[in-house]
Amino acid sequence: MTEDTHPVSSSGLGAGVPVDALRGSVGRRFGATVAELKELVAIPGIAWDAFDAAQLDRSAEAVAALVRGLGLDDVQVLRVNKDDGTPGGPAVVARKPARPGYPTVVLYAHHDVQPPADLSLWETEPFTAVERDGRLFGRGAADDKAGIMAHIGAMRALSEVLGADFGLGVTLFIEGEEEAGSPTFRTFLQTYRELLAGDVIVVADSSNWKVGVPALTTSLRGLVDGTVEVRVLRHAVHSGMFGGPILDAPTLLSRLIATFHDDAGSVAIEGLTSGGHADLDYPEETFRADAAVLDGVRLAGTGSITSRLWDKPALSIIGMDIPSVAMSSNTLLPAARAKISLRLAPGQDPDAAMAALDAHVQRHAPFGARTTFIPGEAGQPFATDTGAPAAQTALWALGESWGVPAVESGMGGSIPFIADLNEVFPSAQILVTGVEDPDSRAHSANESLHLGDFEKAIVAEALLLAAVNASMNEAR
Repeated sequence: MTEDTHPVSSSGLGAGVPVDALRGSVGRRFGATVAELKELVAIPGIAWDAFDAAQLDRSAEAVAALVRGLGLDDVQVLRVNKDDGTPGGPAVVARKPARPGYPTVVLYAHHDVQPPADLSLWETEPFTAVERDGRLFGRGAADDKAGIMAHIGAMRALSEVLGADFGLGVTLFIEGEEEAGSPTFRTFLQTYRELLAGDVIVVADSSNWKVGVPALTTSLRGLVDGTVEVRVLRHAVHSGMFGGPILDAPTLLSRLIATFHDDAGSVAIEGLTSGGHADLDYPEETFRADAAVLDGVRLAGTGSITSRLWDKPALSIIGMDIPSVAMSSNTLLPAARAKISLRLAPGQDPDAAMAALDAHVQRHAPFGARTTFIPGEAGQPFATDTGAPAAQTALWALGESWGVPAVESGMGGSIPFIADLNEVFPSAQILVTGVEDPDSRAHSANESLHLGDFEKAIVAEALLLAAVNASMNEAR
C-alpha cells in the first residue's frame, strides 16, 4: 500500500449507484464482449516450459490491446526473472489514477491457461470457442479469460455511465503464469509494489455457488505438497525367485498411503487442524452430481459436505512413479514414489503441516522400508473479514445483479498467491470473486462458461466499483 490509504465505506449500500444504467450498458455491449472473449480463447497461451512461449506473449499483447481500448495510456507488459534467471510470464498492468481523496481498486485476473491435455476427451476444439446451450466452451473460457473480460466490461460500463464522476482509481493486473504456479509472483509484487498498490483488490478467479446464485469466496484452503519414496532393494530382482519373504516397493508404498486416512476417510495425520463448521447446505445428491461421483461410491469424512470441503484437511495422491501395466514384468521393484497434495483448513500453518506430513511418513514406514519425504510447495490458507466495508459492498453488488442474495462461500481449492497479496499489501481488503459454476470444469476437458451468469458477473463488478466511487462522492 501507499502511505495515503483511503478507507472504503459500506454505509448506505447502493446509494447513488445508477443500477439500471450500468446494467443496460453492460447488456448493450455484451455480444461484443463475448466476441472478444472468443478471440482470447483462440490464443493457446500456456506458461509451462514445454509449450511455445511466443503464444503466451501473443496472449499478453492481445489483453494489452483490449486494455488500451479503455482509453488508459499507462498500459505495460511487464515481467521479472525466475530464480534460475529465465524470464517469468508476461503480465499486463494498467492504471487509471485516483482523484485526490478517492481509493484505488486493483482488478486481478490471469491470461495464461491450462494445457488442453487429452484431446480425445474434448467434444470441441479446445482453442476454438463454441457456444452451445447457453454456455461458451473452450480452454480458458472460464478460467480465467472470462475474469479478464469481466474487468474490461465493468470498466467500459463505468466510463460510459459515470463519465466525469468516475473519480475512483483502478489498476488492472492481468498475470501471465498463474496456471504454472505463479513462480515470479512475489518478486513481481515487490518489484512493482508502488504500481500495484490499492485499497481493495478484486481477484476474479473463483466460482459462484451454482448457476443463478452468486457467491463471494470467503475462505480458501491452504496447500502443501511433497513426494514420498519407499525403497526396499538395492536393485530389482526376479519375483519368482525372491517373492514371498520380500514385499515389493509399490506394495509397501500402498500400505503407507493407506495410513493417511482413517476408516471413515478422514485425514489421519497428527498435527493437522480443522477450521470452523460450515453449515451452508450442500445436499449430498447435488454434490455427487457436481463432482461426477459414480453410483455406489461412499463419500469420505464426517460432518456436513461444506465443512469437509472448506474447513478440514484433504489429502490426495496425484501421481505415482511405478511401471505402467503395459511395461510391467515379473520383477520385485526396488523403489516407488508418490506425489502427495494436502489441502489445509483455514488457520493451519503450512510449515507445521509440512512437518506433520514428514513425521507421519517416517513414523509409518512399512516393514522397515527406507522411506524418504521430499517437501514441495506450500501455500497459506485465506479467510475474508466479511464484515469489512468492501466485502459488504461486494455482497450487495452480487445480490443486486443476480436478483438473489449472494452466498458467502468457502472453497476447497487454494490460491497460494493470495497470501503474497496479503503480506505485501496488508492494509488492502481482498475480495475473491469469479465467473465459474460447478459445471465449468476448469482445468478439465470441455471447460465452459455460463453466458447468463457471465453477464451478471460483469454487472456485479460494475456495481461494486460504482458503489465504492459513490460512497466517496457522498463523503465529499
